[in-house]
Amino acid sequence: MTFLVVVTENVPPRLRGRLAIWLLEVRAGVYIGDVSKRTREMIWEQLQVGCEDGNVVMAWASSHESGYEFQTLGGNRRIPVEFDGLRLVAFQPVGTGDL
Repeated sequence: MTFLVVVTENVPPRLRGRLAIWLLEVRAGVYIGDVSKRTREMIWEQLQVGCEDGNVVMAWASSHESGYEFQTLGGNRRIPVEFDGLRLVAFQPVGTGDL
């Protein structure tokens, strides 16, 4: 089991309801839970199908050097970047990218 955090913005209510089946919504659009890798991958598939025009970040504990991993979906100024083997977040300037 791995601790998981999912943060959503502007996703359809039906997707939020689906996430609430597996995870606890502790704030609007913020979900947490302790799930298996298989369940985490299934949740990600559900997010990909149901995200529409919203955006999502999913983060989970891992044995990597940083102690976590994450992936994103949808347009956002915060974009994942690789730096010296670490996955970090960079900001796109206003007016660029998919906002």
